[in-house]
Amino acid sequence: MTESFSLSLRDSVAERWERELSHPFVAGLGDGTLPMDTFRHYMRQDYVFLIGFCRAVALASAKAERLEDMGWFARLLDETLNTEMALHVSFCAEFGITERELAGTEPSPTTAAYIDHLVGTAHSGTAPEAAAAILPCSWGYAEIGSALAARGLPESQPLYGRWIETYAAPEFAALAEWLRSYVDRAALGAGEDGRRRLAEVFEMSTRHEMMFWDASYGREGWTV
Repeated sequence: MTESFSLSLRDSVAERWERELSHPFVAGLGDGTLPMDTFRHYMRQDYVFLIGFCRAVALASAKAERLEDMGWFARLLDETLNTEMALHVSFCAEFGITERELAGTEPSPTTAAYIDHLVGTAHSGTAPEAAAAILPCSWGYAEIGSALAARGLPESQPLYGRWIETYAAPEFAALAEWLRSYVDRAALGAGEDGRRRLAEVFEMSTRHEMMFWDASYGREGWTV
């Protein structure tokens, strides 16, 4: 292979990936112009999404063959549960939303579909398939956080600055980098059919990522 398998996956969806980086929701976070009601809606939906994300990571850890890989999945689970989700709880407390109310948020159609994809893949598939499914979220947020931090934190919205700093943190980037290396290792011995399956779940998750930004920006809810 002339490039890593994970990088070839990213190249295959490059157009969608770049659209995420320039999405009006992301741009509004970066310059502080995103309406607070939109951010509040996003935080609630992202919190319930992360519950599903954690379930997928836990399943991947249970299925991983090497103890070292189990440990890395456990680190990702810990970072998500105790850092990322804690950020959501602290933000929503400032909005007057209790942790109990936050956990009771009804997933929007887009959120529910994304959770079903992640948990379903992790439940029925292999640990590498679960890793390929969660990789676009972990890797994408690390890139978005880094890109926004490089532009400078929005002085008009300290909350958005805290969000950016969380996802621009070296610890977050390191976990995404490990996920990439894990998928790369798995691809080497997966065979053509196995690599095709990894690519399929990665592409589907990338689609869900883009739809999640759209749904958050439009404050999607159930219409029936």
